[in-house]
Amino acid sequence: MDRSSSIVRVSVVGIAANIVLAAFKAAVGLIAGSIAVVLDAVNNLSDAFSSAVTIIGTKLANRPPDRKHPYGHGRIEYVSSVVLSLIVLLAGVTSIRESVSAILHPEAADYSLVTVIVVAAAVIVKFFLGRFVKKSGERLNSESLVASGTDAFFDAVVSAATLVGAAATLLFHVTVDGWLGLLISVLIIRAGAEILMKSLSDIVGQRVEGDLTRSLRNRINSMDGVLGTYDLILHRYGPEKLIGSVHVEVADSLTAREIHRLTRKISEEVYREFGIILTVGIYASNSEDPEAEAIKADVERIAASHPEVLGIHGFYIEPGSRRVSFDLLVDFGRNAKDVYEKVCDEIAAAHPECIFDIVLDSDFSD
Repeated sequence: MDRSSSIVRVSVVGIAANIVLAAFKAAVGLIAGSIAVVLDAVNNLSDAFSSAVTIIGTKLANRPPDRKHPYGHGRIEYVSSVVLSLIVLLAGVTSIRESVSAILHPEAADYSLVTVIVVAAAVIVKFFLGRFVKKSGERLNSESLVASGTDAFFDAVVSAATLVGAAATLLFHVTVDGWLGLLISVLIIRAGAEILMKSLSDIVGQRVEGDLTRSLRNRINSMDGVLGTYDLILHRYGPEKLIGSVHVEVADSLTAREIHRLTRKISEEVYREFGIILTVGIYASNSEDPEAEAIKADVERIAASHPEVLGIHGFYIEPGSRRVSFDLLVDFGRNAKDVYEKVCDEIAAAHPECIFDIVLDSDFSD
């Protein structure tokens, strides 16, 4: 079974479980006159609808690339997560309104043993449902499923809080439903906000996980002829599609044919092992210039004297012209350009015999 079908199957299980739970909770809550139980039922319905959104988003995201969308439609999964978060936020806001009304105009809830048993059973069901959905999401690399599973775990805790309200009513004849409903509402809103922020971060574009980029660098560096790997940039077009570029450093004695063979090998091996479409650029390294290492060492010393500078790479001196080119890697910050200009001035003053072509670079990956 492919990834898309697996996500749909897990979501269908979530829909069925949440609808059954919502029906039981709503019936018990209305009979007992408990706002907390009714709100918990509404939350289950929102979870079921969220699973439906996940299914629709997965189906749309799985559509093949076309001329208008050559990178595919994978990012629709992120959009579906945004929709899911807005649904959760709406449920939370509605719950706050109902809870405040219950606090201002309290009515004694008539809990029975049946009520307690149904809610306790719901806690158990949501716990195992959440575990199943979250584990499936991690296995399938589906943020929507992971969020749904986490939310289900959270719902189990919320339902447990409802049991506290029932116990307070049965044992102490105290009505705390409104306050419990308010607590549930706040927690629902917080969960929705967290999902929204994570989804928006994915849409904006965030740093690819370090384990992947380090493994990718190590694999490329292990290939014969590669002296270093720099400027690794990866873009996500959905959870399962990565497209990017990288610069590799090679000896300037290599021929165009050898470089062609090497770059083709890198692209093919990376796609075969990682499933990443990678464009490979080249940095030349001086192989026959004894002065190059001395100048490079001094340039590195000057750059390292600035804490904002993370390093240099792509260093090359063109034979005969004394033209020096390299990238200056500056940490993210508002003063990156000022640091770059200051370092450039210091390097130029230290080596007036050279012409420097320095590119301001950013730390795009680990």
